[in-house]
Amino acid sequence: MSVDCRLKLDVPFGEKKVLLHACCAPCSSAIVECLLKNEITPTIFYCNPNIYPESEYLIRKNECARFAENLGLQIIDADYNHEQWLQSALPFAGEPERGHRCLECFKHRLLKTAQYAAENGFRIFTTTLASSRWKSLEQITEAGNRAAAQVGGVSFWAQNWRKGGLSERRIEIIRQYNFYEQQYCGCEFSLKASNEWRKANGKELIER
Repeated sequence: MSVDCRLKLDVPFGEKKVLLHACCAPCSSAIVECLLKNEITPTIFYCNPNIYPESEYLIRKNECARFAENLGLQIIDADYNHEQWLQSALPFAGEPERGHRCLECFKHRLLKTAQYAAENGFRIFTTTLASSRWKSLEQITEAGNRAAAQVGGVSFWAQNWRKGGLSERRIEIIRQYNFYEQQYCGCEFSLKASNEWRKANGKELIER
């Protein structure tokens, strides 16, 4: 039996359209479906310059586009400027997952999202990053609120996307669409950490 979204969403200001920062198709899928069931129309903003290498970025972007187009939704492809992103991440290269490097990464991506929202008539933006159990909700909320304050005229919707059946529904949609599932968060630092863990546990290394 298919799992359904049980979340009744309370969007700030009662908005019916939001700018949804999407990290990947698997994480976005159940969230997008839930928004639509709550009569909220998301515009998908694909802003992930952290992803390395560019070939990996393109695979993930194309999967997001495939899902959006199937639902008749608009997807915005932000510029892939990995070098610019790297400038903010490099000082924290040795940090673990959920460390300060992740916060800087969120700040970079959500500031770009807030800027696009303000320039294109959106009052609200949110992010699918808050669906992952590997990410810190506190860091995501801090980065989103900081971005909104820097830009002005927009608000960050700090929704927890881990509840209401969304995790279970996500698994179903991944199977339905046969989505590409990435094996590391995205950046070269997470790739290195993943391979170190794989090597220590006798697993095949990720080749990129």
